[in-house]
Amino acid sequence: MWDEPYLETCCRSTLHRLLLCGDAGRPTGLRDQPCLERLERMGFVRLREDGRFVITEAGLARHRLEIGPTG
Repeated sequence: MWDEPYLETCCRSTLHRLLLCGDAGRPTGLRDQPCLERLERMGFVRLREDGRFVITEAGLARHRLEIGPTG
């Protein structure tokens, strides 16, 4: 049974972009800010002290599950 919270297409895309950014992360204030904030509430990303979002271990696992291998 599927018991994971649903990710909208836009949030899946944001999660993938975040993975591609690597350690650089994504800054705040971009068009995908609402998705970044939603993913943060779900524990898939975190906002660093420098104001950039980075993917968490939970986010990497979710990416592998819904999008594909993370490398």
